[in-house]
Amino acid sequence: MKHRHIGSLEVSALGLGCMGMTGVYGGSADKGEMIKLIHDAHDRGVTFFDTAEAYGPFANEALLGEALQPIRDKVVIATKFGFDIDLETGARSGGTNSRPEHIKAVAVAALKRLKTDRIDLFYQHRVDLNVPIEDVAGAVGDLIAEGKVKHFGLSEAGVQTIRRAHAVQPVTAVQSEYSLFWRGPEADLLPVLEELGIGFVPFSPLGAGFLTGKIDENTKFEQGDFRNLVPRFSTEARKANMALVRVANGVADRKGATPAQVALAWLLAQKPWIVPIPGTTKLHRLEENLGALDLELTADELADIDAEASKVEVQGERLPEAVLKMTGH
Repeated sequence: MKHRHIGSLEVSALGLGCMGMTGVYGGSADKGEMIKLIHDAHDRGVTFFDTAEAYGPFANEALLGEALQPIRDKVVIATKFGFDIDLETGARSGGTNSRPEHIKAVAVAALKRLKTDRIDLFYQHRVDLNVPIEDVAGAVGDLIAEGKVKHFGLSEAGVQTIRRAHAVQPVTAVQSEYSLFWRGPEADLLPVLEELGIGFVPFSPLGAGFLTGKIDENTKFEQGDFRNLVPRFSTEARKANMALVRVANGVADRKGATPAQVALAWLLAQKPWIVPIPGTTKLHRLEENLGALDLELTADELADIDAEASKVEVQGERLPEAVLKMTGH
């Protein structure tokens, strides 16, 4: 397994996003099968596992804690705080909550669910406009001083927020959506991360499954699958956006690879401090994703992908409007 550095943290070059193991894309998968898949991922060299208190809520952290307890010292666990979730009942208000006392209480609860004595990477899940980011960074700094947290991260934060947070407590990694399906970070975010020495962890590196080539305008998503609410996954948008999949398919055919592998290899080639976290509930998909690490795209091939992809005007917003309002502050 190849390794990369995000900030000062060394991890496998591909991580595993675990969100979908407890819902989001429809019903939850079998717990025993997901524990086995997490072990299978580690057996194949994956050391970086991503979760959050909001996934469930709580169920995803509990799953990861049980699965990783036997190999805890061999892996890096990232989890997140920042939504207004009752720590006893799991009830959600729909808003954010990054008050320092709440952050610290979330950390203690997460440590119990994760069956560990430290959180390797603790992200603010969404920026809380009611709490200065300096106070958030200070609270995480306190947790780092206490040994409960090792590294501070931000998710879907704007560049000025990142700068302000980093000035108080060094930010190790920023997590946001990035793929051939959504290239927004290229304009402002990536240059700032490079300047500050912060790693980047793209979620949805396969466009929530779209770049695998297994989804088209006729695909029916399960009830409860969040893609039913995403404008980019409307029937008409999917029909138009298939042009982007055809770009990846063309390269895949020439390279003896899959479109998913091309999409991941393209992402890995953008910067050496980018570590994507594709999620899956299937072993064959995990193995396919890991195959991207052996797919070398030449400078000419990367230029061709950029040229062809730039001709495609992707249709539809990447998230529902209410969720988009919580990003980029």
